[in-house]
Amino acid sequence: MLQSIEGIYKNGKVELAELPSDVSESRVIVTFLEPRNYFQHSQIMTFGMFSGENQSTEDDFGIAEFHGDREDYLDWSK
Repeated sequence: MLQSIEGIYKNGKVELAELPSDVSESRVIVTFLEPRNYFQHSQIMTFGMFSGENQSTEDDFGIAEFHGDREDYLDWSK
């Protein structure tokens, strides 16, 4: 049975994104895809992206952070 599992080649080793099912030992074929930046941090909002005459400040980003909803009775502090 053939299985395809995504992984990352780093420092001479292949790190799999998940373990293959029902395989303890097997021959493999590794195909290198076009490299992309796997360590890119995704952000929804970036500094100045909605800029007009006024630039966003660090305080604006602090105000926009989600700190939980008191009405849902969940502990968002973790």
